[in-house]
Amino acid sequence: MTEVLAARSLLFAPGDSERKITKAGASGADLVLLDLEDAVAEASKPAARTLVAEHLKTAARAQPQWVRINPLDTPHALPDLAAIVPGRPDGIMLPKATRTEAELLHHYLTALEAAHGLPQGGIRTIVVATETAPAIFGLGNYGGCPRLAALTWGAEDSATALGATHNRDETGEYDFPYQVFRALALAGAAAAGVSPIETIHGDFRDLDGLEKVATKARRAGFRGMLAIHPDQVPIINRAFSPSSEEVERAKRIVNLFDSHPGAGTIGLDGEMLDMPHLKRAQAVLAMVRE
Repeated sequence: MTEVLAARSLLFAPGDSERKITKAGASGADLVLLDLEDAVAEASKPAARTLVAEHLKTAARAQPQWVRINPLDTPHALPDLAAIVPGRPDGIMLPKATRTEAELLHHYLTALEAAHGLPQGGIRTIVVATETAPAIFGLGNYGGCPRLAALTWGAEDSATALGATHNRDETGEYDFPYQVFRALALAGAAAAGVSPIETIHGDFRDLDGLEKVATKARRAGFRGMLAIHPDQVPIINRAFSPSSEEVERAKRIVNLFDSHPGAGTIGLDGEMLDMPHLKRAQAVLAMVRE
């Protein structure tokens, strides 16, 4: 089984900008996403592909280097894969995809890994799983998907797919369909046993808003968040790291259950705790970075 993704911040870097790729690598992000899709204009895609391929082969990697390729139903996807797999990216993000397309990507990667003498299955995948109407209906169907390490969602392409004029209401919150897509992506990741990743906060100057969104996302169960600017990285990293108070309480809960083996419920600070509390405490401790 593919290891789940342990990354708080996943920072996009346009594949046609060597400067921004370098800046992303120095940002402190847990993972860099070299983007060949939406961040690159149609005419610039061949040059971006070449630049990203060269970067993968020659650059030092301070953190995992993933690549968002173009959708499989475009003429760019296979050239993307043919160019970048020899550089051994740590993973591929597949946009506008269904489970069937995620399986197809697995087969393409298997063939290319064999052709270039790379370990079979070494390149993992993230699927952006809400960006087309058919994809919405398969969000609970990713269990056992080969190579899959995480699921994420996208509000902008989802709105385009639905023919919407906008995806937020007058208060700035996502309209109902996109709240549903977000929840389904979170539940789909849990059902598949992979990491749920929150989508971008598009206004990169709105750092206060980002902090609120990221904090709510971790509370809901997301384990990381996409970023579009280096300034967003520290806030996301902090939001997806347990506080010292959380860690201390989680340790107390775990220690309490350890000292009372066989107990189904235990009282702590006037609250009755049972197995779900223990599992959540263990999950908090698993997020602590050394």
